[in-house]
Amino acid sequence: MMLDSNAEVLGKEEVPEILAAIPDISHNDVLELGAGIGRFTGHLAAKASRVTAIDFMETFINKNRELNGHFSNCSFLQADVTTVQLERESYDFIFSNWLLMYLDEKEVYDLFTNLLIWLRPGGYFFFRESCYHQSGNKSREHNPTKYRDPATYNHLLQSVSTPTSDGSGLYAFEIIMSKSVQTYVKLKSNRNQICWLLHKVERSETENHGYKTFQEFLDREQYSQRSIRCYEWIFGRNFCCPGGLQTTEEFVKQLNLQPGQQVLDVGCGIGGSAFLMAQKYDVYVTGMDLSANMVSCALDRADEFKDIRVQFELADATKRDYPTESFDVIYSRDTILHIQDKLTLFLSFYRWLKPGGKLMITDYCCRPNGHWSPTFSTYVEKRGYHLLPIPRYKQLLIEAGFKDVTAEDRTEQFVNTLTREQQLMEANKHEFIKELSSEEHTRLTAGWKEKLDHCDTDDHHWGFFFANK
Repeated sequence: MMLDSNAEVLGKEEVPEILAAIPDISHNDVLELGAGIGRFTGHLAAKASRVTAIDFMETFINKNRELNGHFSNCSFLQADVTTVQLERESYDFIFSNWLLMYLDEKEVYDLFTNLLIWLRPGGYFFFRESCYHQSGNKSREHNPTKYRDPATYNHLLQSVSTPTSDGSGLYAFEIIMSKSVQTYVKLKSNRNQICWLLHKVERSETENHGYKTFQEFLDREQYSQRSIRCYEWIFGRNFCCPGGLQTTEEFVKQLNLQPGQQVLDVGCGIGGSAFLMAQKYDVYVTGMDLSANMVSCALDRADEFKDIRVQFELADATKRDYPTESFDVIYSRDTILHIQDKLTLFLSFYRWLKPGGKLMITDYCCRPNGHWSPTFSTYVEKRGYHLLPIPRYKQLLIEAGFKDVTAEDRTEQFVNTLTREQQLMEANKHEFIKELSSEEHTRLTAGWKEKLDHCDTDDHHWGFFFANK
């Protein structure tokens, strides 16, 4: 139920937006949880093979049946989602809109576990919640809503798993995307309406360095909240990329951005490049990153900037999809090193770009002959990197259809940047230790030296790529 005096206008815009965020459910068996009076039930039933609509309130279910009972593929069930018993692996898609905020955290965790059981392998789960604070402007005598931080939902999603039927592995949720509902950003300057799309995937214990998903590996290891704060101390506020503001300004300038253009920032980190592009060039930026910690920080900064030209998504670039020809520019800084199948990603980039669109990438690369030193091999494996020589990187961009592909070895610039940052850490050691810790200072200075050593042995290269559609 939408408790807002502007509910009709909000509903008219948000329903199509929500429906556009879900996968194709043609021929799917769909479970709708917290279906209410059926704002979405009819839309789901119009495409799916079967829809089971569940709600706790009998009056809501009766109204839903009255509105959507003419769909022969719909069934209606008055039940409590925390206790309802459903058949294992009986649904392809589960949909929920404004439900979890009425449950406590244990109930949410238990429900997420049940969803993994009810979904068929490869199935999808979409949900939308009010986070942080109330959105509606209607007062209520009693408000049972729990306005959680999105990070809480992300943590719960990462925590749940169920064993596969043969016991050889486990099922877990893998993030496809999480983002603010843009209707609320546009009409109410409100980013607290958040939606998620998850994929049920099978994982073995040997994948992702012992973590259930690669996203969990990133958030627990390289991009932990503590690590992000350390990186930002070195790169500058709002930045987590080599060179920070200095290199960002240099590279963005080459894009010749024009007011009103649409930019996709792949691996946006904590938002520095997105805010710079929007404020300096008056463009609209969608920033995506697979690290929940990064995006959580970026959303906090978005509340400071209050710039509706910038939106952030927690998303997997290899699974996320956008309509064809959505963007004028795709920009990515030192992110694609995490992705093994780069060609498929570049094909997506090509499809997402408008004719004449531009692609700009910086990324970690490796020596052309592929014979790495043992220490560099260990370094790459530990971080889950998938590196290519610069010429091979260029060839994949050409294979994806890009024209006028520029591929430059910027390792010398990378070394100069690392050296400057290393000197900064040493010169400001006391301040760093006071704010963070001596252990973090030792870890980071060792990490910077390690990267410089890998560049010195010709193992580690830094590539700059520019291409046109």
